[in-house]
Amino acid sequence: MGEIVLYDYWRSSASYRLRIALNLLELDYKTVSVDLLKKDHKSDEHLSRNPQGLVPVLDIDGQQFTQSLAILDYLRKTRGLFLYSEDAAQRAKVTALAHVLAVDVHPVCNLGVVAHVSQILPEQENVREDWMEHFISKGLYAFESLLSDIKLTPFIDGGKPGIAEICLIPQLYNADRWNVDYSDCPNIISLATACGELDAFVRAQPEQVHTS
Repeated sequence: MGEIVLYDYWRSSASYRLRIALNLLELDYKTVSVDLLKKDHKSDEHLSRNPQGLVPVLDIDGQQFTQSLAILDYLRKTRGLFLYSEDAAQRAKVTALAHVLAVDVHPVCNLGVVAHVSQILPEQENVREDWMEHFISKGLYAFESLLSDIKLTPFIDGGKPGIAEICLIPQLYNADRWNVDYSDCPNIISLATACGELDAFVRAQPEQVHTS
């Protein structure tokens, strides 16, 4: 079926999600770094893959796909990636959890957004740190609250991690990076511990894939 290629940046949350998913599926894939700090995402070569100039891009089945949530759904439909149970109510709740982080928090904490905020507020000290702490903590506390009526066994949907965990773990990496305290979120910590015991999550960690 051809080589699977993931165009990724090691610290990109969206790329991190796909590394987890591909590892969970035990698929062999090649990674090609698109260095955001070096502006590789603005090159003509990368814009030909994704006109938005974003990562990740997944080259699979002879096609190139963008947007991590859309790619996760493609992997669900073509490779059997588990994202949520078949129960309609549970599926809606789990999807909402994922969207809290991937749709509401991640876009406003994107590197380009935060850089722009810093440019328009140059006189404000610690603007990046304050911005990240505000939005990440707000999202994590909402995520924790939504988990309050779900019994973790050990994951949200039972014995397997799904879309919520795939979105949570990269966001926790960002929380740790920006010194966001979530120590009073026991359910999130429980999920992080359970995911940390799975090789698919460990191998996807930014420090595991960073080569320079």
